[in-house]
Amino acid sequence: MPQRMLTLNLERDGLVSRTAYAEVPPRVEYALTPMGKSLIPPALALAGWAIEHNAEILASRDAYDTPTG
Repeated sequence: MPQRMLTLNLERDGLVSRTAYAEVPPRVEYALTPMGKSLIPPALALAGWAIEHNAEILASRDAYDTPTG
């Protein structure tokens, strides 16, 4: 997904606010909305899970990518 589509969808979903400034060169700032900020704890939990299970994930990838037979 192109960067513009990602930011557009995050804004559309209410997770990010966008402020455009009429400057040269143009400047745009993005900020998390309160709903966007509410995703921080689950995102950190998911990241923690991924760190905790990193070795298993890598082993699974190796097993999947290694041809058998």
